[in-house]
Amino acid sequence: MARALDLAKRGLGSVAPNPLVGAVIVYQGRIIGEGYHQYHGGPHAEVNAINSVEEKDQLKESTMYVNLEPCNHTGLTPPCTGLILKHSIPRLVVAQTDPNPVVAGKGIERLKKNGIEVIHGILEDEAWEVNRRFNTFHEKKRPFIILKWAQTEDGFVDKVRDKTDPIGPNWITDDFCRQMVHKWRSEEAAIMVGTDTAHKDNPKLNVRSWKGKDPLRIVLDQHLRLPENLHLFDSSTQTIVYTGKEKVSSTNLEYVWMDFDDNILISLLKDLYQRSVQSIIIEGGTKLLNSFIKSNLWDEARVFTGPIKFGAGVKAPIFPFEPIEKKSTGNSILKIYRKT
Repeated sequence: MARALDLAKRGLGSVAPNPLVGAVIVYQGRIIGEGYHQYHGGPHAEVNAINSVEEKDQLKESTMYVNLEPCNHTGLTPPCTGLILKHSIPRLVVAQTDPNPVVAGKGIERLKKNGIEVIHGILEDEAWEVNRRFNTFHEKKRPFIILKWAQTEDGFVDKVRDKTDPIGPNWITDDFCRQMVHKWRSEEAAIMVGTDTAHKDNPKLNVRSWKGKDPLRIVLDQHLRLPENLHLFDSSTQTIVYTGKEKVSSTNLEYVWMDFDDNILISLLKDLYQRSVQSIIIEGGTKLLNSFIKSNLWDEARVFTGPIKFGAGVKAPIFPFEPIEKKSTGNSILKIYRKT
């Protein structure tokens, strides 16, 4: 099962909104096949594992290990339960049942009814962790929320700026840390900034320093005050602007009206859930990050502390929690937090 989980992780950033799944087939104590779900719309892990077995007759005496319950419905691909039954695999070991209501135990039930021995709950906690985005999406009906920012040794995320200051970021971390951030972006479905960050830093919010798919870009702009020449408004990547005003959308740029007098974060997350956006990184600024923190709307936080001091400026978010991990990364200290 540990091997199945390692295989599953290889699909991160490529399979959403599907889950990360790996499968291993064992015959007489020896692995004879393995596979993982490689990209959305492609064959599932069970299919790839079965296809990798050279002697198909051995499947009738084998055990399949899979970190998530096999599907029992037809989506972009046929149900995996049917393929398992077709090859008469007698035993299945599953780490976690599928929280998707379309599956939700139906795969295991079908296999058991057809005489397959099914054991589940093996490395279940580890499996939940691997698919924390998928699980949170289905259990809480919202994306998995990652907060990310960089702060100075004296607790600031930006310098004091006036209208004459040039547009662009005041860097706190080094190139290595920034490359890591681009890797993170490639692993998530969406990325979001507030109005001030979009205006002052003019970020591209893409993965230019890493390989992978650019996330959906999201910005809040209640009064439509952002200039149209910002990088966010180019047509290279899909962008959603949540605003309190009406404006016509264009290619890869969608304006979505929302009532900012209502709970804007709840409304925004509901809209993203309906769009099947499974995860999102909130990259600032402080006002937006604090809004998520105060609303208790976060699942993970990644905070860099760089080796410089600003002396004054925009204070870092208030985050009175203990990290689960702390390590040196590039020129900075990286702390990882996880809501329990």
